Amino acid sequence: MQLSPEQLSLTAKISDAKRGFLLTRSARDRNNHIEITLWLKTPQGPTQLIIANERAVFFVEDVAADNAKAILHQQSIHVDEMKPVALKAFNQVKVFAIYFLTMRDFYQAREALKQRGIKCYEDDIRPDDRFLMERFITADITFDGQQTALALANDYRRFEQVKCKRIDKEQQRDIVLSTVSLDIECAMSGELYSIGLYSEKCQQVLMIANEQEIVREVERKNSAANKHADDSKHADERVQDNDGAGISHCTRKDNGEHDGNNDIGSDSDIDNNIDIVWQADERQLLLSLLTWFTQHDPDIIIGWNVVNFDFDLLQKRFDLHGIKFTLGRDGNVPYWHKNKASEQQFIEINGRVVLDGIDLLKTATYNFPSFSLDNVANTLLGMGKKVDDVDNRIQEITDNFHHDKTALARYNLEDCRLVLLIFQHTQLLEFAMLRAQLTGLAIDRVGGSVAAFINLYLPKLHRSGYVAPNMGDGDQGFESPGGFVMDSTPGLYQNVLVLDFKSLYPSIIRSFNIDPMGLIEGLKSPETAIEGFDGAYFSREHHFLPGIITELWKERDKAKEEKNAALSQAIKIIMNSFYGILGSTGCRFFDPRLSGSITKRSHSILKTTKAWIEDKGYQVIYGDTDSIFVHVGDEQSAQNSQALGKTLQDFINQRWQTLLQEQFNIYSELEIEFETHFSKFLMPTVRGQDVGTKKRYAGLVQKGEEQQLIFKGLESVRTDWTELAKQFQRKLYHMIFNDEPVAEYIKQIVAQTLAGEHDELLVYRKRLRRKLDLYVKNVPPHVRAARLADDINKEQGKPLKYQNKGWIEYVMTTSGPQPKGYQTAALDYQLYIDRQLLAVADAILPFINTSFDEITNAQMNLFDL
Repeated sequence: MQLSPEQLSLTAKISDAKRGFLLTRSARDRNNHIEITLWLKTPQGPTQLIIANERAVFFVEDVAADNAKAILHQQSIHVDEMKPVALKAFNQVKVFAIYFLTMRDFYQAREALKQRGIKCYEDDIRPDDRFLMERFITADITFDGQQTALALANDYRRFEQVKCKRIDKEQQRDIVLSTVSLDIECAMSGELYSIGLYSEKCQQVLMIANEQEIVREVERKNSAANKHADDSKHADERVQDNDGAGISHCTRKDNGEHDGNNDIGSDSDIDNNIDIVWQADERQLLLSLLTWFTQHDPDIIIGWNVVNFDFDLLQKRFDLHGIKFTLGRDGNVPYWHKNKASEQQFIEINGRVVLDGIDLLKTATYNFPSFSLDNVANTLLGMGKKVDDVDNRIQEITDNFHHDKTALARYNLEDCRLVLLIFQHTQLLEFAMLRAQLTGLAIDRVGGSVAAFINLYLPKLHRSGYVAPNMGDGDQGFESPGGFVMDSTPGLYQNVLVLDFKSLYPSIIRSFNIDPMGLIEGLKSPETAIEGFDGAYFSREHHFLPGIITELWKERDKAKEEKNAALSQAIKIIMNSFYGILGSTGCRFFDPRLSGSITKRSHSILKTTKAWIEDKGYQVIYGDTDSIFVHVGDEQSAQNSQALGKTLQDFINQRWQTLLQEQFNIYSELEIEFETHFSKFLMPTVRGQDVGTKKRYAGLVQKGEEQQLIFKGLESVRTDWTELAKQFQRKLYHMIFNDEPVAEYIKQIVAQTLAGEHDELLVYRKRLRRKLDLYVKNVPPHVRAARLADDINKEQGKPLKYQNKGWIEYVMTTSGPQPKGYQTAALDYQLYIDRQLLAVADAILPFINTSFDEITNAQMNLFDL
């Protein structure tokens, strides 16, 4: 029967009503049963799903089943069911499944059996994760269940007796997640001053003030308004007493007068349209924050170090005042847990997700010399924070709180806005959502590449009759090597081509069927399998990882075509992580035969490719992991060099296709690409030696009418060299690559340095990777500078800045290293010349038959007179 348009429309609405994007998941014991709670964002708003009467499960080998049953009975641990299942371990031993009604019994049973030497499989998988995983659910869910009236008054829907299943990619539709950027300002001792809240629809600052301060701020605002009478946007400050709700509806109008940053406001909005809600004291401030979240109900909370600073301090202040931090959509308080190794904290809020900008940027493989908000905003957006004295920011914030609260509100709101702009500029929220959709990881999961692999792999493994191994089960008798790095041939070259294997490790996995279960199955029938390394054989039929990568590969190609940068980056990170997972002892599937069959195959591929190129008469001067650098001759034109690159690319790809078919009877997924033509290229020597370096080079690329200098591993791209050295290197290399004379330039820079003309460029910046008191032996200069700074801070009654890691800026003086801003001795110019300028220059000058000393000796002798 064909449905009418009205019926089709109704069907679509019903489908929409029962689908959503997963925000949070949790499992708990309730009424002696396990209850799983899923929070979704649906087209109809936030929705809570309750899955009752789930069971926790782990597995034991059948030979240990009777013993396990006796131990659990003796310990009075309730087992709901224990039975043989159609699964086996990688050692081919069949297993029993043991089911539990409560997580309490599950954990007690696990510990009891382990203490008695009984091996438990998959005993670290939580019921909520297993529930989603076994249904192949990642982030997009369709569900059915009984809607209850309980939640209707709480602005969210609630369903019980729920059944869930995944939504196929073809049926996925965009779910828009509402976001607020949150930032707090406070005293050094922790007392709150204000809380900034910035979303596309509302920008407010909750600020503590007494009546006299409010009058003063209103008068200041009125005075400013009189000077700008043509500005129609004035702040609407509201005075509230202690019994007030401490919050108001936002008054910002969407009049289109915004900048181009997705309508989230401009500098003028913050300067002229501050929406301050005055709070009588800290208690009211905290209550107002809860009211704000009830009114605006965001899905996502973003910030900068927002968990370990903002939320950590907020939790402490709520505890201090005896107020429940009821931030969850169901009125519950957050759940906190900590990584013992890193001391990093994590927060879980029912129905809401907290995303930290620093963590997400790192997960998306962004790298900055400093992840401070000021530095990242300046680097990505060309924008900075609204504070005059960055080095004394805390003092200025305190001064503004006492004397100019409107200025503090501007600063507070600008921090919120910068975070939101960074998220939009880098598509961080889209990246996090897509990563969750691809892997099943929680949207706020930091790292998690091993967990992503487990989510994708484990349900497929179960359907093939295996349980997952435990960590340590793989062959531990040897180590697999890292990526192959060829010895380099140092020199200053013209016309160097870079040929790069596209995603080499994933390509090897696809070509040679490298796979954990495939290894186990291949070892059972090596005569028909694909031979790997170190005794590994891989089944031609039974494997999953090559197929998982192939699907991801197709999705990435599609994302590139659609210019979806966030999706393309998410897929690239996932694909490239699979080798690291198989080679990590922190993964249950670790086996050096797996990782070795990838890295050793890559070594063989690079060596063979090098031989083919050299047989063509060209010189391979370097190779690194998946790239080969080829000198095709100084006499070649740029046009001929480009044509040679494409010719070599096609030749190599065809040779690999033929070789793998002949030798292994497999299809080659290897693909080398002609990536770069360097018109000039430097491969330096190791300092003080004649051998070539590795992972360090520089080259000149012609981009249309412009030249671009590319540095890898050299001073110009390192954070621990001075700006003088970096500028000197960029200019010097540019001149040499363009055959310009350099002697006068070098003499000029030396003379200017000795004359103090570049003092502002002589600052070192280095990370303190440990707590300051943990540096005992061989104390490096930056640590000495940090200790000196904090000694001075202590004498002056200022906060200590360097005790717990962080960054330090310092200079080298005639009295040794001294922190920037605390310098008492003259700069040691000769040290800078010897360690910075000379080191940079002598990496390249010998290749044009001169040296730094040869150029500067006569000049230095004049200075000595």
